[in-house]
Amino acid sequence: MFFHKIVYTIQTADCLSALQTLPQSVDMTFLDPPFNQQKDYALHNDDMSESDYWAMMKNVCQAVCNVTKNGGSIYFMQREKNTEFVLQTLRETGWEFQNLIIWKKRTSAVPVKGKYGKQYQVIIYATKGERATTFHRLRINPPSPAHFKVPRENGVFVTDVWDDIRELTSGYFAGDEALRTKDGERFHKQQAPLALLLRMILTSTKVGDTVLDPFAGTGTTAVAALQTQRKSISIEIDPNNAQCIENRLKNLREADNIQKYYRNYLFTENLAEIWGSESDVTVQRKSKNLELFGATG
Repeated sequence: MFFHKIVYTIQTADCLSALQTLPQSVDMTFLDPPFNQQKDYALHNDDMSESDYWAMMKNVCQAVCNVTKNGGSIYFMQREKNTEFVLQTLRETGWEFQNLIIWKKRTSAVPVKGKYGKQYQVIIYATKGERATTFHRLRINPPSPAHFKVPRENGVFVTDVWDDIRELTSGYFAGDEALRTKDGERFHKQQAPLALLLRMILTSTKVGDTVLDPFAGTGTTAVAALQTQRKSISIEIDPNNAQCIENRLKNLREADNIQKYYRNYLFTENLAEIWGSESDVTVQRKSKNLELFGATG
């Protein structure tokens, strides 16, 4: 089997400035920005006005579109209440809406006074152009619903409701995957689960493609890309987070091993070709002192 050379780049910079330096080489982007929820980020004001926040996100989405190949894709994750703004932002920056994905959380819902409890986040899947260059129809094999009398023989296609991926909560269900400091505290409370990024990358890229994460946080996107033989570009403004990403990629933990998820997709046609595998790794780390505008995610 021929192995592409895996290259991952980590840029310690604000995302807008870093995006201006990239060529039109990106095949897929995972966009998980700060949600403007007044969280305590070291190098970002997470308490912006709504107008300033969405102006920033519009600039980011436009910059990402500029560096994306025709037929490339974006997965924009946000709070459910901001769905309208996400759709508008993507539409106005050159993206074509494809799916509104519901990522249903597997732990208890967040209670809200006077409303139904919140149990999901939205992920908007959009493409640069009317159709994606790459879209693999993955098949999974979740447990059959109670009313099913006959077991499935070939699993089911992944739909726009993802209820089989557990979030990394702050408590028990965070498990070993959540990165922690020496005193046991979560290194990053918004760490995305590896299984989530793996699904997007398997669906929307092929071996050798380039995956971008402009708010890279702890580098989960790059960890999934590395093991599936995709190139990755991680942009992270916080030097501590950037160092965490580099350490994580150089010393993959057992908790970061994606092989445990392979059996989930066994019914997918050409799975071995889609999945790829880790081979030669080249590291390019870029540190820049740029005007603060982006943030951790």
